[in-house]
Amino acid sequence: MRTNWAGGGRVFGYARARRALVAGSALACLLETLTMSVLLRDSPVLHQVVPVLGLLAVASVAALHAASVARPHLLDTDTSALRIRRAARADVIVPLGHIASAQGELRAVRRRADGELDLPVAFRTSVILQLTEPVTHLTLLGRRREVDTVHFHADDADRLVETLQTLQAHARAVRQARTVPSTSPGPPG
Repeated sequence: MRTNWAGGGRVFGYARARRALVAGSALACLLETLTMSVLLRDSPVLHQVVPVLGLLAVASVAALHAASVARPHLLDTDTSALRIRRAARADVIVPLGHIASAQGELRAVRRRADGELDLPVAFRTSVILQLTEPVTHLTLLGRRREVDTVHFHADDADRLVETLQTLQAHARAVRQARTVPSTSPGPPG
């Protein structure tokens, strides 16, 4: 399947955790369609409409899962940003310089606090980003929210956190190297 990203970045998927939920939902839609078809066999018009609605329900469940697979999280080293996604509903761009800390922690969804963004998959998150500066998140209806903590899920959370920590250490080393005073005794000539 084609993933929606470009350039020299690394992708981190998050759809694996919801495979069982998607399969269960599709199976429930199929069973409901069959049951309703049997119950409505005496009503010819409804008996013909219900299978079509059932197939549409299964197709929408499959499309939601496909959106999650096709739009993974993207760590783009060209733009120095982490794009945190959740299907077509969320796409938050976090500059790597704004990340104060990245931790891997598996936790269940809880009440959202001000300044926090939860993007769970299968009712859990596995990565916590603490930011030095807030980033803007556009909600589904277009409302802007400033967030300074992001909780999201990644299938390989340990590798993502390790990569972010390595990039942070490299950025600190570069900043320190740039601030080292010159060993030159004075102006040339």
